[in-house]
Amino acid sequence: MPSEQSCLPSLFEQNLSSKLAQAACHGNLCHSFQSFNTCYTDTGLWGLYMVCEGATLEDMMHYVQREWIRLCTSVTESEVARAKNLLKTNMLLQLDGSTPICEDIGRQMLCYNRRIPIPELEARIEAVDAQTIKEVCTKYIYNKRPAVAAVGPLEQLPDYDRLCSGMYWLRD
Repeated sequence: MPSEQSCLPSLFEQNLSSKLAQAACHGNLCHSFQSFNTCYTDTGLWGLYMVCEGATLEDMMHYVQREWIRLCTSVTESEVARAKNLLKTNMLLQLDGSTPICEDIGRQMLCYNRRIPIPELEARIEAVDAQTIKEVCTKYIYNKRPAVAAVGPLEQLPDYDRLCSGMYWLRD
């Protein structure tokens, strides 16, 4: 389902209109963060890369997981519309020369065995709504054990079981 998952990274782009970016900036929680999404023919890899000081690592992990759970439960149509606009804009801005266009063609050939025309990509993006995001996020994020890779002084990285417990939300 690459078309459903392709809007997820835009919901985390680092700009101050996202809740995660606001928390990271105002709380001085990290130096940088970036969401990534890699599609393959039969699977994909989605996640978040961040650079933090040890003292803020636990808080940043908390905010990231809180936002992931919010995507499963309460993302709004206006947030999704904003993410779709950002995704389409960034997608077109990245195709600014022959090298990025060739790389894009290569990625699409590996994933879809064909080049997808821009109008079709835009239609796939437009087909995504808040309910789609909630369903996909619930399927792939909610109550799932995350893969965690970390380098550097990790004394403040929460225990893996604690990270796993942050992947669900106890509701009444």
